[in-house]
Formats: sequence, C-alpha cells, structure tokens
Amino acid sequence: MSQPLVQAPQARSWRDIPQPVKPRAMSREGRWRLWSSLARVLTIVVVVIGVAWGVGLVVAALQENPQNMPAAARTVPVKNFLLKTNAEGVLDAAWLRPALALPKGATLMELDLQQLRARLLADGQVSVVNITRSFPDTLEVRIVERAPVARLHAQFGNGDERTLLVARDGVVFAGTGFEAARLDELPWLAGVKLARTGGQFAPIAGMNFVADLVAHARLETDQLYAMWQVISLARLQSDREIEVRTKPGTVIVFGTDSDFALQLAKLDYQWEMIAKLPTPPSKINLALGREVPVTFDALPAPSAASASGPVAVPAKPASAPLFSLFPNSQPKTKREL
Repeated sequence: MSQPLVQAPQARSWRDIPQPVKPRAMSREGRWRLWSSLARVLTIVVVVIGVAWGVGLVVAALQENPQNMPAAARTVPVKNFLLKTNAEGVLDAAWLRPALALPKGATLMELDLQQLRARLLADGQVSVVNITRSFPDTLEVRIVERAPVARLHAQFGNGDERTLLVARDGVVFAGTGFEAARLDELPWLAGVKLARTGGQFAPIAGMNFVADLVAHARLETDQLYAMWQVISLARLQSDREIEVRTKPGTVIVFGTDSDFALQLAKLDYQWEMIAKLPTPPSKINLALGREVPVTFDALPAPSAASASGPVAVPAKPASAPLFSLFPNSQPKTKREL
C-alpha cells in the first residue's frame, strides 16, 4: 500500500519578515533650501505683477490727463496708424488716413478721440469704432463694418447717379473697398422711399427680412438666388410680403409671416417642373401656405405670317430701379443733396 505524502511546510524567506522603516526626516539645510526657493519664486511673481500694474496705471493716467505726459513725448507727431476690422471687413489704412483727416504734425495728445470717432461713424459702412493711443506715435483704430445685403440706384438733385449699398439694419452707405464681383451678386432694391436728413440717409425699414431671405436663399438654393435681380418692399407694410423679380422675368412672392426656408424648399421643387416649360411663369406666390399659385401670361395670337412657325416673344429688358432725389421734393427741414 502506498503511504500518504506528507507536505512539509514551505521555508520562509527573510523578505517575508515585516521590516517597518521610518522615512528619513529632511535635514534642516534641506528645509532651508526649499523655503528659499519658494520665497524667490514668490518674490519674482510679486515683482512682475507690480510692474504690470504700474505700467497700466501710467498708461491710464496718460490717456486721461495729457498733462502727465513728458514734454518731449508730447511733441512726437503721429506716424503710424493701426487699423483692425472684423472678418468681413474690407477697409484698410488707405481709407483710414483721409477719413481721420488729422492736421499735419498732430501728436497723440492733441487728438480729440471722440471727434475722430464721430468722423469714422459718419461713414455708414462703419458701425462700431474704438480708438486708443499707443505711445509714442501710433494711433490704434478698431472698427466693425456693415455687410451689404442689397444695392440701389439713386439719382441726386444735381443729376448725379450713384449706386448705394444697404445693410441688414437698413443703413445706406456708399461702400468702399468691395470687389466688383461681390457687388454684382447683390440684388437691386425697389419699393422703398429713400430720404436724406442731417447729411445722412435715413435707414430703410424691413431690411432684416430681406437679409434673412437672402441668407436662406444663398445657403439652400444658391442656383435660384443667382437668378434674382430685384427685391421689392412695396407690399411689405400692407401685405407682409416681399416680391422678387428674377432675370427671366418671373415675380416670386414671399410671406414674411412664414418660414423662408420652407418657402424656398417649395420654390425649389416647383422650379424643377417650371424649368421644363417653354415659357417661364409671370408670378409664383409662396405666401399662401400650402397652395402655390403659378400664373402665366397669355401668349399673343400668331399672325398669318408666322402661323407656320413659332412665335417669338420679346423679353422685357430688366434694369435697376431708379430712385430720384430732387431737392424740391424734400421737406425744408431736410438737407438738400
């Protein structure tokens, strides 16, 4: 018979014996070096903060009280102009210098910043202006420019004709620095009254609707927006509608009380079928909800000479609407153009 195996206990190693060791305490010299390093870092931080704070106080004092500026620095004329505009801005230093109209040899301390700000805001293309002095000879100007939504053609009292731009908030401005290709893409504006009071054009009401419509059209139906030529606000106040005349001659009616994106989607769907027709429709009304009436002009009856062939329908030439501004038609309280 086999004998049962006797399991002998495993031999223990010296590693299994707990050996608690107290960590070595830091020496007095080590603690001194640690505290000295922390004190040096803290001193450097305090000095840097103090210097920055002092510089800020000096700059603020110089801006508030020019008398605190040393006499030598007050005689340095303005030499540099730093212009910063928004991402869509097109104005540059070439526009800034004549717009500021600084006297020759003017120094920073001699400039009236509020007066310069008013000069720049006189240009309707500029909506926000911030001007600061950067010693010894630099004038920093930060502006926010308006983006054009539409354009209009105006005729002044002296017979001069000019193309003006209109922004989202209805401000009318001449426009400087824009590329011709960008302006050619803008639709013409019609059905509005253009007046000038106090040396500036009065804002045109309802341009926020035009801006929203144009933004949706360019984003969602760019191929249809490329055919837009004139946007009329003649029925905005009475019927809450905006009329768009396309290059082929079709008038598209949009309702301002409905979603422009939905109306443009209906137009895109309708246009796929309309494009196959031999004659474009005269009117498409998208302001009536689900129903989208499409109107066609009746073609003239063919004459005997053309009975055997197709009838040619001459297209009406499209032109920009003209706004006549004559001094005699303006109230006496308004400045003549």
